[in-house]
Amino acid sequence: MAKTQKIKPATEAPANGRVRGQGAQTVYERLRQSILDLELEPGSPLDESSLSEQFEMSRTPIREALVRLSGEGLVTTLPNRNTVVSSIDFVRLPLYFEALTLMYRVTTRSAAVHRRPEHLLAIRGFEGAYSEAVARRDALGMIQANRDFHMAIAEAGGNIYFTNLFGRLLDEGRRILRLYYSSFDDKLPRQYVDEHGAMVAAIEAGDGELADKLGAEHAAQIVRQIQSYIARDTAANITLTEAR
Repeated sequence: MAKTQKIKPATEAPANGRVRGQGAQTVYERLRQSILDLELEPGSPLDESSLSEQFEMSRTPIREALVRLSGEGLVTTLPNRNTVVSSIDFVRLPLYFEALTLMYRVTTRSAAVHRRPEHLLAIRGFEGAYSEAVARRDALGMIQANRDFHMAIAEAGGNIYFTNLFGRLLDEGRRILRLYYSSFDDKLPRQYVDEHGAMVAAIEAGDGELADKLGAEHAAQIVRQIQSYIARDTAANITLTEAR
């Protein structure tokens, strides 16, 4: 059974004159960071009373934060009304990877066909933010900038259905992406950062075929790396179990 884990304390205590909604935002951001960084493991209980004491807030902002996290698929409310950190469904990963790869391809291709100058400006801004996060070895920054980058590409394609589906997939895969960066000890090889640049260049050139190809290749290397990491982790756990 998962143990209740303490959330990292904030650098500053919240002010008594907190603006309405600020408390829920604080709880949301700190819980979300702990979940994405895997400090709160899948299955960890999130008891409203305990969190209320921990954050020194009423249950209302705690509940609001949990609702937001539930919308992102990061927490799950069980039939008994208890809330836990959502599990990572490794069994369904092949289906997830299939859908993710398709969205990488279709959104990148569509952006190459439909992008406008303002789209390219936004895409390049997020490309730069991602590169900076990689240089800092800031895994959570990489996760957010990566999402912003690919969502900007999807929005440049102009298909709201693709954009919404891709957003859901990227949100659902945040912890998977955290494992991906962990497989590099958060020191991502430069070649993978350069893949973003190549995708942007294809979009800017209006080359839909090349954009599709680069999107597929980008997704494929992520899938391979995550599968390899999971296989190594599984083998290590089996070895450890056998040694006991």
